[in-house]
Amino acid sequence: MNQSVDNSSAEGRESNNLNKTRGPKIRVLSFTSLCVGILITVGLGTKYYLNQELSVTYVILSAFFSINILICWWEACLFWQRTRVENRTSYWRERRIQTGKLPHVEFFTSKVPISQVLSSKTWADIWATYAQYDPSFADRRTYGFSVDIANGFVTLLPTIFLYVVFTVHFVPAYVAGMVGLMLCWQWIYMTSVYWVSYFVAKRHRSIPRRDLYLYIIGTNAPWVVCPLLGLIVSIRLIVEGNYNVLS
Repeated sequence: MNQSVDNSSAEGRESNNLNKTRGPKIRVLSFTSLCVGILITVGLGTKYYLNQELSVTYVILSAFFSINILICWWEACLFWQRTRVENRTSYWRERRIQTGKLPHVEFFTSKVPISQVLSSKTWADIWATYAQYDPSFADRRTYGFSVDIANGFVTLLPTIFLYVVFTVHFVPAYVAGMVGLMLCWQWIYMTSVYWVSYFVAKRHRSIPRRDLYLYIIGTNAPWVVCPLLGLIVSIRLIVEGNYNVLS
């Protein structure tokens, strides 16, 4: 108990010191939006330059791939900083009691030094704040913890591949379709099992229904809905042998 308190206090002091660090800073939400915005803009800009048109299907999948690329980095940080996530989960829980502020809102609206925006320690707080709704992300023995790490390390390169090939079409359509079929199916499967594990473990009983729909179901739904679209696109790429479905 005393060790937990000491760790939480140390994390709090570290957070305060970070806020007092001199030099240029950027809001966490602004940096996140900038990263995703750049990826989306590069993809859409290149696609329009090459084809002089943009389909709704391509826009949706390009945006989804862009977001997943960033998420993969966050999930790698979950693995690298797993002990820190456990400690920061306690810190954010206590801070919410003290201030009444929602941890994830406070984190995303906070500012971090530019020199720290790529630090894995900075992004550990993504999972420490999410663990307020699903404690499994602060427990390395759980499915939720393991499946997100797997997504971070296993799907990064295939995501980048599809992001590029759906834009530039530099390989035969059936090749892109086969990769898309495998990747999208595993997203649907893994996310569905995550939801099942959450309810089977009865974690939904510890949070308000609004938070359940918003943070557990809502934030994970894109990893089912967008891959469903990706499955349809991938099947057409294989069957039709061309990229017309993305035009």
